Order: sequence, then structure tokens, then C-alpha cells
Amino acid sequence: MNQSETMAQQTFINALKQQFDLNIYEAKIWTALLSRGVASAAELAEISKVPRSRCYDVLESLEKKGFIIMKIGKPIEYIAVKPDVIIDRVKKDREDEAKAQVALLDSVKKDEVFGELELLHRSGIKHVDISTISKSIVGRTAINKQVKALLRGAQSRVILVSDAQGVEKNAKPLKSLIPQLRKKGAEVTVYAPHDKRLAKKLSGVKYVDFKSDSSFILVDGKDVIFMASSSGIVPEYEVAIWLESPFFVHALQALFEMSAKGN
Repeated sequence: MNQSETMAQQTFINALKQQFDLNIYEAKIWTALLSRGVASAAELAEISKVPRSRCYDVLESLEKKGFIIMKIGKPIEYIAVKPDVIIDRVKKDREDEAKAQVALLDSVKKDEVFGELELLHRSGIKHVDISTISKSIVGRTAINKQVKALLRGAQSRVILVSDAQGVEKNAKPLKSLIPQLRKKGAEVTVYAPHDKRLAKKLSGVKYVDFKSDSSFILVDGKDVIFMASSSGIVPEYEVAIWLESPFFVHALQALFEMSAKGN
């Protein structure tokens, strides 16, 4: 085997380790067995170059994880499980793990330790200059995440202003959170050029036909996210500015609403 083939094989093994949560020996033994269909421990040790002293432990581990099946007989041989079955199994395991993690995080909020963390944050934030809490955000995905984070914490008022080009994508983070916001009694208003299809998707939201050359979102009179790039730019290069400043945002909201009434 030449150097390029060796590197390609190593890359393949490393990919399997990451995607299927295997160690190096497990990945090597599994691929060796897949190439043979059925084989003994001695054969797999020779093919995979895994030390024979470790081969039985690795095979036992793979069997417990459901990657292989032991065939009864003399000598004992092993059969590889079909890859698509493995993928479905790994996917199910990871979904179960994710659900367990989410449930754990939800339970943390009810724990007294979380209350102490909140207390620490409230006491610490008093020493922060509120005007310095700002951040530039690059990329549509990151912008949407920040918008959703602010919307989840919204309690009273959300105002979304958008130009014609960006109204669909600027409203996207809002759609799935509308029921949650309505349940909390938060008032949501969208100021954008009229779009029947979008207005239907934003059912339960006050939609005002409004022409604007800029796009921004105001949350509870204290947070604002400005879209600092044009709507036609590639999503990966979009830029937004987030600012948390009750004095500035409240003044901005008052000026905008005054302008909107006179429009």
C-alpha cells in the first residue's frame, strides 16, 4: 500500500470514529469485518493490524454496541451488521441522548443551584456599564440564533421592521415562537411591505403595511438588532449589530412609532 492509499485509509478510519463514536481499534476491526462479511478473531487481527491481545475485547465491545453478531461454532466467527441498520441505531441512540440532555437542562432550572446562579448574575450585572453590552454578529444563521434568543426572553413588546427584500428572512426566526409569545401576552408588531403569504404565516401578529429602507428588531424596549448589511448580500456575509441599552432602545422605539403614525 502506497503513502496516498495509507493516508486515504486513515482519513476514512478517522471519519468512522467521529461519526459512529468508535475508538481506533473498533473502527479498524469493524471495517475489516465489513470487507469479509464473516471472519474469526484471528483473521480480523491479521487484516486490521489490531494486536491480537486486544482483538477479543474490541469484538466484545462492538457486539455490545450492536455493530457485529457472534456466530456460534468452532472457531467462533463474527458477522457484520448492515451499515444502514447501524446508522438507524446510532441515530436513535443520539436522539435519546439529546432528549435526556434537554430534560436534564430543564430540571436544572428548578434546582436551587440555578437560583443561586441567577442571583450571582443579577448582582454582577449591576457593575456592568450597560452601554458597553453590544456585539457584531456575522452570518444569517448566527443572526437568527441571536434573534431567537432575544425573542424567547421577550415579555411585553416585540417590533420587527424590515425592508421589502429581507422581510421573509427577517421574519423567519419569529414564526415558530409566535405561540410562545402570545401565551406570555407579549405584543408583536411587524412593520413591512404587505405580503399576503407572509401575513398568513404570521397569524396572530399585528402586520402593518410599511415601507422601510432598513431592518431591525426591538425587544421589550431594551434590546435592538440592526441589520447592518443589505438584504441582497450572501447569507454567510450578512452582518448585524446587537445592542442592549434600555435608554437608547426606548428612545429609538418612541421615535420609530412616532414616524410610523405619521406615515
